[in-house]
Amino acid sequence: MNNSRARNFGHRVVLPLLVLPIMVLAGCAPTPAPPPPSATTSSAPAPSVTSAPSSSPSSASQLPSVAPSHKPGATPTHSTKPGPTAPPSPAEKTLAAMSLKERIGQVLMVGVPATGSSAADRSTISTHELGNFFLKGRSSAGTAGTASAVQRVESTISKSLSVDVDAFVATDQEGGYVQVLKGSGFSTLPTALVQGSWGTATLRGRAEAWGRQLAGAGINVNLAPVADTVPSASFAPSNAPIGYWKREYGYDPATVSAATRAFSSGMLAAGVDPVIKHFPGLGRVTKNTDISRNVTDTKTTRHDAYLKPFSDGVAAGDDWVMVSNAYYSRIDAKNIAPFSSTIMRSMLREDLGFNGIIVSDDMCDAEQLAPWGLGTRALRFFEAGGTMMLCVDAPKMPAIANALHAKASKDPAFARLIDAAALHVLRVKDERR
Repeated sequence: MNNSRARNFGHRVVLPLLVLPIMVLAGCAPTPAPPPPSATTSSAPAPSVTSAPSSSPSSASQLPSVAPSHKPGATPTHSTKPGPTAPPSPAEKTLAAMSLKERIGQVLMVGVPATGSSAADRSTISTHELGNFFLKGRSSAGTAGTASAVQRVESTISKSLSVDVDAFVATDQEGGYVQVLKGSGFSTLPTALVQGSWGTATLRGRAEAWGRQLAGAGINVNLAPVADTVPSASFAPSNAPIGYWKREYGYDPATVSAATRAFSSGMLAAGVDPVIKHFPGLGRVTKNTDISRNVTDTKTTRHDAYLKPFSDGVAAGDDWVMVSNAYYSRIDAKNIAPFSSTIMRSMLREDLGFNGIIVSDDMCDAEQLAPWGLGTRALRFFEAGGTMMLCVDAPKMPAIANALHAKASKDPAFARLIDAAALHVLRVKDERR
């Protein structure tokens, strides 16, 4: 896998082509417990499509088209004369060569232990032709041991697919209490609150160094930085998912935005995709979606000032945004964020002009998702506009993959949603080549 990705943060350049006592779910906080007393540092509209895929590869002429991002204030142009038909992109050609099963595998990310996958994990990946995985838990194996664990899963993915597509390999390397990978070759990262106190040039430089460590171990996606704004230092201890663990960069959107962009820029320079999370923000809630139900933000609005770190990250060119699992009563009171087309399509795609990958937080083990079956969770996420569903518990992934396949096999409209999501993923992967 080539990690020598070249991007100028703000302007994309495409070259030719846990185990601690506390378990951290992807992108979310550990179960609240008092920090060690001595600790001083701590953790769119749906794209239009033109064909219904089947379980057999489709022709290039049947590919879905993903509309360019909508930028607020832009005036669309119209022409009455038909223009020349553009040749299919490399990503479109890859999609055309894929079976439905492989396309579904591209829009799923499965969790495997950072210390090494089991035979059962690899069987699940191979059987369902999954194209992405997340290193979960905690490992002190260092860069060499992590690289070995990564290569074993990558080999399984490569052998199971009929096309040559690299895997997205992700982990949680925020800092403080949320750092999956340690040991020889990995720095010990301070909390985001400490990182946010540094100048942006310093943070960018250190994030690049941390990113190179990840890239050297085969990681190309980091589920960080946290772009949530906690309103005050006094509220932070009550904010179970973020502030309690010092995962915030600061207490105002401008500070958080500057640090988020600096961290992202450093990761990108190292060839690692950052994931800004947890849209549209977890800094104002008190309960943690990992361990509680009906977690609701009652303050954030569709055009809230606290969205600035996310909107600035999107404007600067981030390809990934993670959606939180909370309810937002002033945006869409009836649906949690991963089931909300208002949050994913209207806000992210339309308002922010985001055309990258909308990834879920963990949708398998989070208590917030307990009222819905695994298959229902998957269907609702993609129906609402999601791009990639994260499930940290590999034994639960077959139910998800099977539900998506059954629905897409008989419902052309849903199959087109899967096609469009897979194309988003393949286009971002194509940038890495």
